[in-house]
Amino acid sequence: MDLSPAQRVLAFVGIVVVLGGMGAYLLIPGVRSAVGQGHGPAGATPSAPASPVPARSTAPAASASPVPAPAGSAPDIYQWLPFSQADLAKAASVTEAFGAAYDTFSYRESASRYQASLRGLTTSQLSATLARAFGTPGVASQRTQQKQVSSARTAINSIRTFGPGSLTFVVTIVQTIHTKQGQSRSDGQYAITLTGSGQSWLVNDIELASAGNT
Repeated sequence: MDLSPAQRVLAFVGIVVVLGGMGAYLLIPGVRSAVGQGHGPAGATPSAPASPVPARSTAPAASASPVPAPAGSAPDIYQWLPFSQADLAKAASVTEAFGAAYDTFSYRESASRYQASLRGLTTSQLSATLARAFGTPGVASQRTQQKQVSSARTAINSIRTFGPGSLTFVVTIVQTIHTKQGQSRSDGQYAITLTGSGQSWLVNDIELASAGNT
C-alpha cells in the first residue's frame, strides 16, 4: 500500500522516537539504573546490601617479647694461670705471714730466735741472710739501747710477676715501734718473691718495691 506524503512523515517521526528511546536506554547509565531499581513490584522495598565480610588480616601475630639471655658467668681466670685459686691463696697467706714476721722483733731476742720466727716462711738461704742482718753489731746495739719492740702487719697491694714456680707480690708492711722515746709508725712498700707450687711456697727474696724487678 502506498502511503501519502503525510503518512510517510508521521511514520518517519515514529521510527525516530523509538530509536531515540532505545539509544538513551543503552547509552545512558542513569536510565538503566532507574529501570532496574525503581520499577519493582508495588510495596516492595529494595533489599539492604549485605554487610561486607571483614577481610582476614594477613599481618603476622605480634611475637612475644624476647626473653633476655641469662648473663654469662665470670670467666675463670685461673685457667690462664699456672696455679689454682687455692695455690694463690696459700702463696698470699705465706706472704702476709712473712711480712709480719720480718718487721716483728724485740730488743730482748737473739738473732737465732729471730731466725726461728721465719721458719716455714722463707728459704733457708734467706732466713740466714736476714738473721745475719738482724745480728749486725751496730744495728743490734742500737735496738738494745733504744729498747725497741716492733710489731707489723702486711697488706698485699698487687701481683707484680708470676711464673710456673714463682710469684712476686707488692705489699705494704705497716710497722709500729715502741722505744724509750715513745711510739712511731712507718709504712714501707716491698716486693716479696716466693718460689714453689701448689700448697708449698717459701719466700726467697724481699726488697723495696721501688727497686723494681731483680
